[in-house]
Amino acid sequence: MEFRKVRPVYVDYLLILAGTAIMALAINSVYDPSSLVTGGFTGAGIILKEVTSGIVDGGIPLWLTNIMLNVPVFLLGAKIKGMRFLKRTLFATVMLSAWLYILPVVSLGVEDLILSSLFGGAIFGVGIGMVFMARATTGGTDLVAALIQHYLRHYSIVQIMQIIDAAIVIVGAYTFGITTALYSILAIVVTSYISDYLIEGVKFAKVAYIITGQREAVAKAVLDELDRGLTGWDARGMYSEE
Repeated sequence: MEFRKVRPVYVDYLLILAGTAIMALAINSVYDPSSLVTGGFTGAGIILKEVTSGIVDGGIPLWLTNIMLNVPVFLLGAKIKGMRFLKRTLFATVMLSAWLYILPVVSLGVEDLILSSLFGGAIFGVGIGMVFMARATTGGTDLVAALIQHYLRHYSIVQIMQIIDAAIVIVGAYTFGITTALYSILAIVVTSYISDYLIEGVKFAKVAYIITGQREAVAKAVLDELDRGLTGWDARGMYSEE
């Protein structure tokens, strides 16, 4: 019997460390300069930074907003779910705020909104994909959705999260304009694709339909000569392979 090798815990924390750094790079150097509000507490932070720019010099920094918004959510989450549920997510959230504070704004030369949404979405997707691979999240709307779903069980976490993120994007459209909001949606799509690619990998499926009256002979030839595993034959003798 073949057993899957268990990954050491420190590898997960290294993934979180690297992933949150990459996310912070995308936020500081692409999303924030381009005013791309892609949902989540990061998007809310970009909006709040813009709104408070006339009150505070440069607006409330993103790292501080991330902490301010997450602290009450984590306190509530610890009460409802327990600290064991939040341990990795707490580490990821703290590291994201730390990277947002530490990393300087790097001039990536992305001034076009199309390039910003594609490039930023790709970078952010790699970062958050690494965090997901470590079985963690960065708090924010993910955790808020999980807590709401604890009481509204007829809705999924994804459905609740989509509603919250959509509301943030709508507020972003009001703050920065509908055009920027549409590019933000493009960035969200790119992020989802890249993160799914990292987690699930590239999966290709090929199907071959063989119509024959000699199913056993064809199956043996495929197994012996082509060295392929069979996923099954249907009643018409059709063979499918993944």
